[in-house]
Amino acid sequence: MYIAVKGGEQAIAASHDLLARYRRGDPSVRALSVAQIREQLGLLVDRVMAEASVIDPQLAALAIKQSCGDTVEAVFLLRAYRTTLPRFGSTEPLDTTGMRVRRRVSAIFKDLPGGQILGPTFDYTQRLLDFSLLDENPGSASAETAGRGGRAAPATSDTAPGDRRGAREDGPAGCPDALANLEAQGLIEAVAPDEGDPEPPDITRDPPRFPLCRAGRLQMMARADEGWLLGMGYSTQRGYAYTHPFGGDIRHGDVAVSIVPDELGFPITIGEVPLTECKMINQFTGDGHTPPTFTRGYGLVAGHNERKAMAMSLVDRAMRHDEFEEASGAPAQDQEFALSHGDSVEASGFVQHLKLPHYVTFESELQLIRRLRAERAGPGPDGGSAGTADVPAHSGSER
Repeated sequence: MYIAVKGGEQAIAASHDLLARYRRGDPSVRALSVAQIREQLGLLVDRVMAEASVIDPQLAALAIKQSCGDTVEAVFLLRAYRTTLPRFGSTEPLDTTGMRVRRRVSAIFKDLPGGQILGPTFDYTQRLLDFSLLDENPGSASAETAGRGGRAAPATSDTAPGDRRGAREDGPAGCPDALANLEAQGLIEAVAPDEGDPEPPDITRDPPRFPLCRAGRLQMMARADEGWLLGMGYSTQRGYAYTHPFGGDIRHGDVAVSIVPDELGFPITIGEVPLTECKMINQFTGDGHTPPTFTRGYGLVAGHNERKAMAMSLVDRAMRHDEFEEASGAPAQDQEFALSHGDSVEASGFVQHLKLPHYVTFESELQLIRRLRAERAGPGPDGGSAGTADVPAHSGSER
């Protein structure tokens, strides 16, 4: 940022003070704590964690509070903090088959191996305002209890202060893959990596170069803006790279994270991370040498965010058009378009920089257009003749 007028520093300091007052709001209303955001705005916290690629509910809640609830600004804050953290190692590949499931559904099986686990979801709620939530008197029947038909939340053995998981029951660990039987019958493409599968790229260390491999594409989508990714996924359902999807296995839960310390030489579990995984079944393919087989789309995001994981799986499948020799040309199939414009932090910076001073640039273009208009008007005061001139579409600026 640069300051073009006297008093700019004082004005910015005053703006900071006003922002702090705006963030606090009416002093007569109790201040919102970071713990309240973390525990009661969990889906927002999960979204910020996913797009910032930092799985830390406390820091995500802090970023949300500091940004006055602006999701993009909160993601920016958390990503900026991420750049200050040391990198001390890499984890082993996550094994989502061992997920401690909290929600798991499939749209293609009536009798799902392992059972359907509805868990916490808005899927079966009426989209009507619940005015009982306006009652914030802790002495009265809580809105949450009323919403459950007057039944209190079941107690769980793993309930702990500051842990949103205590509000819902754990499902089984290691639910079977809903698509395993189809894969065993050869009806859906296998997911085993090819022999000599290269190490996946790290988009946080190496700038993406297009075309990207599938691992790189999935990384970019995992931290892309949810709204953008949802729009891209929706476009594939409306005929732009139509893939006729089915929700095969959609699950949310906690997955163990392991590392291999140099001094030990074998993996140890250091904790768990909340993830949402979506395995989408798509139209089948085949030729004279290969029998018809269903194809897949895949989505994996941090936290509880089924909508984003499903949209991610739709775009993932659309971008695999070259593998199946399908026609291309839809926006969701264009890697550079769909992936480059999905980063909320980068997009916000490019748009919002237009608010910064551009006095010099605009003045130069203003003088240019005045000169061109004067030349077009005819002979000048000295009697000289002036022809018409074309105004360039963009005469140049720092953009």
